[in-house]
Amino acid sequence: MTTTAAPGAQALAYEWIKFRSVRSTVWTTVATAVLPVLGAVFVATTGSLQSDDTVLGGSLTLSVVAQMLAAVVGALVMTGEYSSGTIQTTFAARPRRSTVLAAKAALVAGVMYVLALASCTLAYLVGDALLPEGRYAQGEPLPALFGIAASFAVAAVLGLAVGTLVRHSAGAVTTVIGLLLLPSLFGPLFGDAERWIAGLSPTAALEKLTQTSDAAADTVGSLGPWPSLLLVAAYTTVLALGALVLLRRRDV
Repeated sequence: MTTTAAPGAQALAYEWIKFRSVRSTVWTTVATAVLPVLGAVFVATTGSLQSDDTVLGGSLTLSVVAQMLAAVVGALVMTGEYSSGTIQTTFAARPRRSTVLAAKAALVAGVMYVLALASCTLAYLVGDALLPEGRYAQGEPLPALFGIAASFAVAAVLGLAVGTLVRHSAGAVTTVIGLLLLPSLFGPLFGDAERWIAGLSPTAALEKLTQTSDAAADTVGSLGPWPSLLLVAAYTTVLALGALVLLRRRDV
């Protein structure tokens, strides 16, 4: 008796093969995983941790940069197909474009969640081992590390949505990094509204989850880390649905 895999499973397997075969995607993913650990070593060996910071926050100093790379990976998963022309083959093999986009979203979210959870946990353990015992507040790694990993997954899906809308690698990468950085950069221009503007950024949710001293209420808003993550996930979902609508209407 022969069994056939479900269309969604087939699409996911196909996307995984393509993901592993593109060097830019693979190396950016590797950098995403390595950066948090390197940041923990750097902070611990240079003694650059602020006195009011936490071991968790200090160990994950480079997690914001790593989150940006996760978003870039999401963008490249889509734009890479447009630049290489394989998107036509993909849609010919899988005419239901919603299945294609859902498979890509599940792939990048799953990969980034697992990698970020492992990498950021290791970074915390390295920082905890290297930093002087008792000098800094420990922070609460659990359940924060699961939320941190989820923020990477959300950033990757955000990048995928932008890549679907823009279709060009350079433009998509620039746009998604702007979405992550601009709220924090332009927030001070809005006076008392800074905390709300800056608090919309995925990086703000990440900083709150890492419990870094940089995540002050007057700069990233008073909304808690988990509600912030849910807010980012909500508008990322809306953007992804918008990208799906446009993807269905385009010829390619």
